[in-house]
Amino acid sequence: MKKYISPFICGFGAAVLQVVPLIKSFSCCLIIPFAAFISLSLDQKANKNYSNILMSKAFVFGIIIGLTSAIFSTFFDILITAITKQNDLITTLPELYKMIENFPLDQMVKKEVITLFENVKNDLISYGFSWFYTITIFLNNVLVNTTFGVVGSLISASILNNRNKNLE
Repeated sequence: MKKYISPFICGFGAAVLQVVPLIKSFSCCLIIPFAAFISLSLDQKANKNYSNILMSKAFVFGIIIGLTSAIFSTFFDILITAITKQNDLITTLPELYKMIENFPLDQMVKKEVITLFENVKNDLISYGFSWFYTITIFLNNVLVNTTFGVVGSLISASILNNRNKNLE
């Protein structure tokens, strides 16, 4: 467990940044890969081991960062929504309805999707919680954060390995 402390810390830090309003727009493409880079760099400094980082180690670090950030960012999002009874979904729902109307789908399907979103909105406004919203946000965060965590870790390992070769 001790050898994986840096990806847990960096994953938690990324999760905190994912709920900050303006910064969260960059979570998948910048924050998660940067957390992976910081995690691998911190691991090297903590262990004073600047040898080549194995891609398998980078892969595991990326998975841990992605899962940790997904769990905590979902928790923080749900907590903030429960307290404020307001979130991005409620704010952007009118634009979402316009987009759904432009989809080449049957009117019945469009109506069901809109009804589903209305139920989620009503639950969030009334109770500050929706199971459907929680599950979909969690699954989205797991998929996106883990993917970008792994990609960021693999690229970061390559960058750090090249940098360490140049320092020798």
